[in-house]
Amino acid sequence: MAKYGEKASKKVEKAMQERKEGSRKSGKSGKKVTSKKQAIAIGLSQARKEGAKVPRKKSSSKKK
Repeated sequence: MAKYGEKASKKVEKAMQERKEGSRKSGKSGKKVTSKKQAIAIGLSQARKEGAKVPRKKSSSKKK
């Protein structure tokens, strides 16, 4: 079974192209996105908001 849906992969692809062109900006600071990881995270976040098949974010808090 695929981990990500078709819609999610399209969003990530678009974010990566925009990063390469230099037109992709981050949401909070408004600065240019330079890293691939950041572009992927933005694409997945947008896909998640639109209801695409994307796994849940891992929680940052560690349980003991």
